[in-house]
Amino acid sequence: MKFKLPEFLEDVSTPIEGEVAMRKFACDIAGSGCSRSLDLFAAEEAPRADILVGIDEVGRGPLAGPVVACAAVLKAPDIMPALNDSKKLSRKKREAMFDDVKDACACYAIASASVEEIDKMNILEADFLAMRRALQALGLPGISESAPEIPVEVKGSFAEVAGKPVPRVFIAVDGNLKIRNVPAEMQMPVVKGDGRIASISAASILAKVFRDRYMDKLAETYPAYGFEKNAGYGSKTHLDAIRKFGFTPEHRRSFHVKELDCACSDN
Repeated sequence: MKFKLPEFLEDVSTPIEGEVAMRKFACDIAGSGCSRSLDLFAAEEAPRADILVGIDEVGRGPLAGPVVACAAVLKAPDIMPALNDSKKLSRKKREAMFDDVKDACACYAIASASVEEIDKMNILEADFLAMRRALQALGLPGISESAPEIPVEVKGSFAEVAGKPVPRVFIAVDGNLKIRNVPAEMQMPVVKGDGRIASISAASILAKVFRDRYMDKLAETYPAYGFEKNAGYGSKTHLDAIRKFGFTPEHRRSFHVKELDCACSDN
């Protein structure tokens, strides 16, 4: 089921405003409101959730490389005003912000799903798998996924941030779908959430930089494909290299590319 943008986010103009509005929503008790809407971690009334986590993924469209997801909890909504959709930032800007975004997070986890998993289950299910792995790394109960091929990068946990063994978590998910096999009541999809909710913006930047750096490393092994420039997307240089040299083990075989009309041999 696809979801539309929630009404209370329609007039949001900045990711900070969206973060505040989402935290207030997560903190509300039957619509009565919460006196500490800017700080879910210290709400004076019993909140619906102790923690708001933003989650996003990158790498759905490339022809090569993993899909990467990040779950991020910000220390405060306005801790980093420069946060925005990673696609609206240059690579140089994202790289410059990377460590500061990490510092702005009370906790975060970056996880992935491999090319083999993408081909086996399809890209959408691989997206969900990477997201569940990130949530699992932060200690969300009820998830038991296998370890990813690329080790998870993680800072802290939900329990440490909330100061309780089993905190109540509310998840703001970029896009129009809820994460499969995660309780539906603890999630809200946000269309174009990476530009509307600061914690999703943070997750977007961390996931994007992490994946770009991983593709840089693949470029050292497969220099002809230009992974350091195209991140695995179907640029002309990339397509020409596939025609000339064939696919690498890092290519997604389940992705049909109509521009590739030739029969390409494997490396």
